[in-house]
Amino acid sequence: MPVCELFERHVQILGTGHAVPTQVLTSEELDNRLLQPKGTIERLSGVAERRFARSDEHAALFAGQACRKAMTAAGVDLADIDCLVAASATMDQAMPCNGVLIHRELGLSESSIPAFDINASCLSFIAAIDVLSWAIHTGRYQCVLLVASDIASCGLNWNTLDASAIFGDGAAAVVLGPSPAGHPCIRAATLRTISNGADLCQIPGGGSRHHPSRVGQQAEQLSYFSMNGKSVFKLAAEHLPAFVEQLLAQAHLHLEQIDWVVPHQASHLALSHLSKRLGFAQERVINIFADHGNQLAASMPTALDIAIRDGRIRRGHRVLLLGTGAGLSLGGVVMEY
Repeated sequence: MPVCELFERHVQILGTGHAVPTQVLTSEELDNRLLQPKGTIERLSGVAERRFARSDEHAALFAGQACRKAMTAAGVDLADIDCLVAASATMDQAMPCNGVLIHRELGLSESSIPAFDINASCLSFIAAIDVLSWAIHTGRYQCVLLVASDIASCGLNWNTLDASAIFGDGAAAVVLGPSPAGHPCIRAATLRTISNGADLCQIPGGGSRHHPSRVGQQAEQLSYFSMNGKSVFKLAAEHLPAFVEQLLAQAHLHLEQIDWVVPHQASHLALSHLSKRLGFAQERVINIFADHGNQLAASMPTALDIAIRDGRIRRGHRVLLLGTGAGLSLGGVVMEY
């Protein structure tokens, strides 16, 4: 069996959709709110505006909106879906899993199709495509609804502007199904984790390790996001070039044969790195960061949906999904849309 066939899967994206809160927060408004000189937040973050959910809005709500748009684009309805997977970086609540809450939001209780989560932080969407594509490739599922929905805004520590000001809220979904016979639309997909970076991006609270009943520290302080941005970037920059080279080799493609790169919208520095260090032409990188910020796991599928809907990404184009996530993890998918 040729090496490339070890990585190929006869699976394609049938439709995409995304949703964002209606509440827009500009960086200028943040400057005023946080008593910063005009232009400070945009200079630090690279974000002009982002969407923040209201306190009465939850992640499953936006997930449901994104799912309905993706199903419309795919030409399917709920009766066609045989599996629902949530690929979010954050939890709507500690239990049950996000998939169950989105299942209920969509009114799928009577169908009783399976719903579960695949969580790899900001790389959850890539991890889910990697896992689910094999299940579709082998015939286990025929029509999978995959959705990432994250509300980052509630866990931000505004005493650390460089880390907090980059984030936004939102959701995005795709419908996955078999590709035409003999046509492997997923050429390769892989993830790598360098767990020495586990403490570089984290929210300590929310699990048993730092549960309020087990620690003396106030639970509120443990619920905030923290990041050592410089160390994260250094570790990612060290490993990413070899990772991309290996992924393209698995797909039997060269960099210049990739039509579009859809990266995780991690930061303006990370997006700049794709062009300057990895050699991807800037005009071929889908960049929505300035208008959306980092939406965690929802970032990549949101960027994908926007580029499909505005006509940049078209059927037959070779697309590289690429990113990093807390862990530190690296992930990529080479696919034909």
